[in-house]
Amino acid sequence: MAYAAGSHHAIKDAFLDLAGEEAWLQRLSDISEASRRRSFSARALQQRHALELALARIFGGEAQASLGRPGSAATEARALDFAREAVELAATLPPGPRDRLRHLLAAGLTGQANLIPLFHMLRVASLQRSRGFIVHHAGLIDGTPHDLLIRREEAEAEIVCGTALADEGRPLHHSGWCTLVDRVNPDLHTWLSAHPGRYVLKVTLPDGIQEPEHVAELHRRITALLSSRKRHDADQAAVLKLDPLLVAGAQAALPAVLRAQFGPDTHLAMAGDPSGGNILVIAARSGRENGIAAALCRHATLAASRLSGTRPGILAMFLEDLNRTEWRSLRESLELEGAVRRFLTQPAARHVVAVSCATRMEMFGMVPPDATPGGELRFRHPSHPQGRLSALLPSVESCG
Repeated sequence: MAYAAGSHHAIKDAFLDLAGEEAWLQRLSDISEASRRRSFSARALQQRHALELALARIFGGEAQASLGRPGSAATEARALDFAREAVELAATLPPGPRDRLRHLLAAGLTGQANLIPLFHMLRVASLQRSRGFIVHHAGLIDGTPHDLLIRREEAEAEIVCGTALADEGRPLHHSGWCTLVDRVNPDLHTWLSAHPGRYVLKVTLPDGIQEPEHVAELHRRITALLSSRKRHDADQAAVLKLDPLLVAGAQAALPAVLRAQFGPDTHLAMAGDPSGGNILVIAARSGRENGIAAALCRHATLAASRLSGTRPGILAMFLEDLNRTEWRSLRESLELEGAVRRFLTQPAARHVVAVSCATRMEMFGMVPPDATPGGELRFRHPSHPQGRLSALLPSVESCG
C-alpha cells in the first residue's frame, strides 16, 4: 500500500499498529521523563532519540507548532518518510517476515537502542531503488544474515547494514563528558559569580575518561582547583589549567570560534553569560587520538562475516552519535578513507566489493560540506573482480 503526501494520519495508524501503540506510548513517556531536566545528559538523550521525538510531534498533531524551530521541519519530514517506508514495506510482507520487521522495530524502542539501525536499512534500500536496482529484503523475507539483495540487469550484490557508535572510538566518551558537565556545572556558576571574567579551563586526559569513577574523580579535582588559589593541577591521570579566555567574537559565533581554536576532538562546555562578559569554558581532550574510523572498521569486519560469499557484498555502515565537525574532519583528513582502504586489503574483506559510510547528516538531508554528496561516502574494493561491472557501478563506485 502506498501512502500519498500529507497522509500522516494514515501513516500514524499503520505505524502504531506495527510498533504496538502501548509500547510506543511507553517509549515516549520514558524519553520524556529522562529528558525533563535541563542538562547536558538530557540534551544528548533528546538528540539520540530525535527520530522518535519527531514522529511524536507529527503523530501528536504538534508538528505545525514546531516547524519554526531550526532543523525541526527537515527532521520531521525525514522521520515521516522513514515511517512511511516501514509501513509500506510491512504491507507487502507475509506474516513471518512482517513479524521480523516488528521485532526490529520493537528492538529500536527498547532500552538504550533507537530507530537508527532500522531506518538506516530502509534508507539504504530506498537509495538503491533510486539508482535503478530491484531491492529484495532478503533478511526479512528469507531470514538470511545479509539484509538486502539488489539486482540490476544481470548483476546481483548482497548488502549488510551495520551501525557503529562513535563513542566506541573516543577515549573521552561523550556520555561520560555529559555526566561530568552536569555534575560540575553548579560549581562553575558558583565560582564564576565570585570571580567575574572570561576564563577557559583546559583539561587534558592522557587516557581519556571511560568509567564512572573517572568522572567522579575528575569532578573532585576540578572543584578543588577552583576552590584553591592555584591555576594548575597535574598528575598522570589529568592536567588541569585555568587561563584567561582570549577568544573574541559575538556570542552566537563563540561555539564555532572555540571549535576552530581547540579542534574537532575537543569536548566543549560553557557556563555563565557570554553576552554579559562572564563566561567559563571547559575544553577537554584526551591525550590519545580518536579511533572512530578504526571502530567503524571493526564493525565492518563483523558485517562482512554476514555475507554468503556467493555474490559481491556491499557493507552499508552508519556512524552514529557523530557531530558534523567530527564527520567533516574524518573525511577531509582522509582518516576514514585510509582506515577503510586498509580494511579492504584484509582477508575478512575478500567478498566485499564496496564499503559505504553515512551519518545523521546524510540521513536528515543536510547539504555539503556537512554531509556528503549523493547521500553516502563510498569506497570500492580495487581488486574485487566484480568491482567494475557496469551494472553495479552506481552502488560500488567510489564517491564522496
